[in-house]
Amino acid sequence: MADQKILRICLEEPLRRSAEAGEHNFINLVAQVAEKARFRVEFSDIPGQASHAYSLTHMAPPPNDLGLVFRRVYQYPFWQIEATAERWDWDVARASFDPDAVAPDAARFYRFWQKRLFGQAPQDSSRSGYVYVPLQGRLDSKRSFQSCSPLEMIEHCLHHDPQRRIVATLHPKEQYAAAELDKLDALARKHPRLTVGNGQMETHLRDCDYVVTQNSSAAFFGYFFRKPALLFAKIDFHHIAVQAEMDRLDSCFQRVAGHEPVYDKYVWWFWQDQSINAGRADAATRIEARLRRFGWPMQ
Repeated sequence: MADQKILRICLEEPLRRSAEAGEHNFINLVAQVAEKARFRVEFSDIPGQASHAYSLTHMAPPPNDLGLVFRRVYQYPFWQIEATAERWDWDVARASFDPDAVAPDAARFYRFWQKRLFGQAPQDSSRSGYVYVPLQGRLDSKRSFQSCSPLEMIEHCLHHDPQRRIVATLHPKEQYAAAELDKLDALARKHPRLTVGNGQMETHLRDCDYVVTQNSSAAFFGYFFRKPALLFAKIDFHHIAVQAEMDRLDSCFQRVAGHEPVYDKYVWWFWQDQSINAGRADAATRIEARLRRFGWPMQ
């Protein structure tokens, strides 16, 4: 029928094959919710441009105003459905975190995920006198969501925390240009307190004093080690971090060094309250609510 509702779920390989085989729990739930609302569900690797087709794209911008984005919220089984791929524009980024409204099992939930993700390491956490700076891409340019370039961020660490060592790590999945790596190497030669490495996120989260980054997910995982974060970019998990204010950086660095937010309550709120836990009995209801929130016809 010409007026039949179509949902095109757009996935890269091998995720598409997994979804078509019914092997992906969250996508299975999305398809079931859509079919219950009389959508015809199709899988594709290319978002459809047809005005009558609704779409869900995995991590990629939607093709039109009927499209939405879904992506994992840093860890399975937590997911979100949004109108944009830019996490700093998600609903949770604009929401207010109220620790007094958090469920009483937050501490248990937090301990479970500490152990599930990192084993004993969070219990062995210490502060060894250095700042962990996980880097992302485009080291020498400032993008619209950033307060400064990543290289400038490192310089701010060196200037505003003159006592601690700075350990900057390159992202293992980024492809860096030779010119930007040369600039980073030059900065390290100029400042003996600066060390450049690769990966080892868990080790650095266990041992660092605090995290400074643009918006790397390493800062979020630092919450499981009770390590405070100073952010030089917008992101969805900003609520308990210190946000860099470029005209007050001395104060920001002083604050983050002693910052002690309620990590357990925040992690519960961010994952259990603000995300869709695909392993919970209410996952389908929450998926339907997200689709309704963006005006999809769910009846």
